[in-house]
Amino acid sequence: MANAKGWVTPPAQDRHLHVVPLPRLGGVAIFLSFFLSLGIALLISLTRPGRNVGGSTATLATILGPGLLIFLLGVYDDVRDASPYLKFTVQAIAGALLFAGGLRILDLPVLFGGHQFSWFVGLPLTMLWVLAITNAFNLIDGLDGLAAGSALFSTLVVFVVALLGGSPLVSLITLALAGAILGFLRFNFNPATIFLGDCGSLFIGFMLSALALQGAQKAPTIIAVAIPVVSFGLPILETALSVARRLISGRPVFTADREHIHHKLLQRGLSHRQVVIILYAVSAVFALLSLFLLWPTGSTLGLVLAVLGTGVWIGVQHLNYLEFGELRRVAQRTFEQRQIFVNNLAIRRATEELKVASDYQQVYRILVAAFSTNDFDGFELRSYPQTSEAANIHVAQENSRSGPALRWKKPGSHFAHEIVTAWSLTLDLVAANNRQRGSMIIYRLYTQRDLQLDINLLTSIFPVALADAIDRMMIPVVEEIPVLKSGPEFVAAQAG
Repeated sequence: MANAKGWVTPPAQDRHLHVVPLPRLGGVAIFLSFFLSLGIALLISLTRPGRNVGGSTATLATILGPGLLIFLLGVYDDVRDASPYLKFTVQAIAGALLFAGGLRILDLPVLFGGHQFSWFVGLPLTMLWVLAITNAFNLIDGLDGLAAGSALFSTLVVFVVALLGGSPLVSLITLALAGAILGFLRFNFNPATIFLGDCGSLFIGFMLSALALQGAQKAPTIIAVAIPVVSFGLPILETALSVARRLISGRPVFTADREHIHHKLLQRGLSHRQVVIILYAVSAVFALLSLFLLWPTGSTLGLVLAVLGTGVWIGVQHLNYLEFGELRRVAQRTFEQRQIFVNNLAIRRATEELKVASDYQQVYRILVAAFSTNDFDGFELRSYPQTSEAANIHVAQENSRSGPALRWKKPGSHFAHEIVTAWSLTLDLVAANNRQRGSMIIYRLYTQRDLQLDINLLTSIFPVALADAIDRMMIPVVEEIPVLKSGPEFVAAQAG
């Protein structure tokens, strides 16, 4: 039907990984099989008193009513392409319906102890939970079978928790949902013949968020809070990474890209199936760790959190996200801020001293003092025409184009011929009276260490102060400039 109506997803965007148009209404099959099997089970429980599954009709309506609304939203999105704001609005309404039906977040003991929230705090928290989990499963629906397979592991965890917690109605609902997902995977696993679509991913995500709320009503605190969060680990992690990446890089949160976890794994040379199987394993690990919390103790919770934190940290490091590399650089610079202060103050101090420098020798001493303690390895100062104090200091041989040149290198720095192993920054020395007074080239050897200096200090007021100092010592150019001896602290400059 989807093929006949044109409800297919062509490989039209860079983030699409399929090569032929595929129908995108697989969620309809899941929805219909889920309701059919659940209806049969409930009908049997009504006709045979000994097989009553418990639970009230109101509870069932509270879960399935908003679930139907989310499913219809997904169908509309697959057929007509709904805007993010429309999807969020409908999902928020569905969350509010859950809250009105008694499925709500009333406290967070892990963070706030036993404090009970009022309704105007519990309502937005409940809606936020629904929005987060619903869209988390939608976000990982980027590879054949990935979202459905990950949801299967999470659904089985909710089933086990409900079964052990004595909630037969939730157990029945999750079992029906798991069966529908498992049957659909036969057609959705790579190479897929049909996509889950938003009607499937949104419906599954919403049902899991609602069932987690229902199971939390009578469960101990740690089971009610930690187990659903841990068991939904992969989609929650993907959502958190996507939002963080886009906020750090200044991109819209709702924009699509090719930097999801599965895209990163594909870029490392893994095949489509290999990536899906790896992420299945990750989902299974999250599910297994969440089940350890069924018998919560202080050591168990600490061990689970330690394993999760270590695993997530190592995994994110290997994905090589540029945004988090930039965060590491900022954090590193925070720890090294003291050295940055020292280097910046040296340049600022040199700038102030240059404003009152009276001779060329003094200028040179100021420059050496400023650059001896920072991360640059040498400099070359070229001024023109000749200064009145040049005859009183050791200068390099004359350069007919730009006058005498002074060079300094940090002790222990070894430059190859013509300093090809270093990068340089050239500062044009223009005095306050707009006269060109030469240039200063600052060298730094190629190295892995960061430059612990605010480069803006070198490109703003510092070159003006240096140019003004040279300008004060200028005299008219004479016909003959004496060749002076070279001192040990200078390296001979090559003639231009």
